[in-house]
Amino acid sequence: MNPYLSILRRNRNFRLLYVGQTISQLGDWFNAVAIFALLLDLTGSATAVAWMMIVQFLPVALVGPLAGVVVDRVDRRRLMIVTAVVRGCLILALLVIRRRDEVWIAYVVMALTVGAQAFFEPARTATIPSVTAPDELLAANALSSATWSAMLALGASIGGVVTAVAGRNVAFVVNALSFFASAVFIARTRYDSTPAAAPRPSGLLALLGITDLVEGVRYVRHRSHVAALMLVKAGWGLAGGVLLLLTIFGQRIFPIGGGSAGGIGVLYGARGVGAGLGPITLRWILGQDRRRLRFAIGPAFFVVGIFYVALAGAPTLWTAALCVLLAHFGGSILWVFSTVLLQLEVPDRFRGRVFATELALVTLMSSASSYWTGYQLDRAGWSPRMLAFALGVMFCVPGTLWLMIQTRWREEPPAGEIDAAVPEDEVLEGRIG
Repeated sequence: MNPYLSILRRNRNFRLLYVGQTISQLGDWFNAVAIFALLLDLTGSATAVAWMMIVQFLPVALVGPLAGVVVDRVDRRRLMIVTAVVRGCLILALLVIRRRDEVWIAYVVMALTVGAQAFFEPARTATIPSVTAPDELLAANALSSATWSAMLALGASIGGVVTAVAGRNVAFVVNALSFFASAVFIARTRYDSTPAAAPRPSGLLALLGITDLVEGVRYVRHRSHVAALMLVKAGWGLAGGVLLLLTIFGQRIFPIGGGSAGGIGVLYGARGVGAGLGPITLRWILGQDRRRLRFAIGPAFFVVGIFYVALAGAPTLWTAALCVLLAHFGGSILWVFSTVLLQLEVPDRFRGRVFATELALVTLMSSASSYWTGYQLDRAGWSPRMLAFALGVMFCVPGTLWLMIQTRWREEPPAGEIDAAVPEDEVLEGRIG
């Protein structure tokens, strides 16, 4: 039986978690096109969109350390339900925006929404190994990534049409309702969602989570191969500026019907299709062998770079969409393979902190990339095509670094066989160098 259909048919908890994710992400991409179109229509500024992208990234970096501690301490299922409901309520506040001087409301709403997401996503990622068998991890993550991509393609494309025809408010309402529906499906799951018990010291520092943070830092310090995997998505964070470029390409270079929503929807849809094809295709070719997954990461960076350089010269919207599709084919490999490898390597008691920190790093890099791209567009006079070329070349840097890391990598025993409290001067088999 197809492994993706098999895991959905046999695993009730994963199926409910998956359906909740799917509904929420469909609403998210309705919302993304609408919010970018709102900013471009009310302000006409690429910098305004760049700041929105920063707002959608930076709160995760700011609250990430706290989120990781919380995810490793509380019931993860309940945490996902609460944050989904909070995000749905917040999105409804976007309905009041009508004028340019009210745009600040969008920034506040999205900052708070993303802050809640900083708790939801590490909890969801840390939960997947708890509801699946080890040999199901790659299929589960590839399916989740493919669905995220399909919802991006479907949500962005339909969202662009709905926003253009029915208005932005319809998209905002759809997104809010999707969060509430997601909470309902997650509430129906039944599994042990409490993190693994671990002895913790008493006192104010322990109460504030400082001791947990220090413990997490020590864990990563002793396992440089884990640190390297955590930085893969930070390298992918260069795509933050690329995502801003997709909105500008849709508005300035490939508008449809004189508006920005249609072109943005096509390019974001192509992004979704490519991101869905990547991990599913490579899983079929590579299986779940750790060594093969690691070696695929370096070339994937170069695939992203090559096709964003090609985007710089794309003559038509459909050529541009093909370049975006192929670039994100590579990008999804980076995302899914690094996630699976971390889930296999990291013990349950540390997963919340590891995945929250990883998410914080990628959002911090994405924020910097978005700001730089917006500045070059509005202040330095760079064209969108010139920036696509520059960002594509930049992806060669993390790709080269990863290939260098592979020459110093030794195999690591399974996560459950490694004691977290390894003395600082002990050299672990599996460290890089």
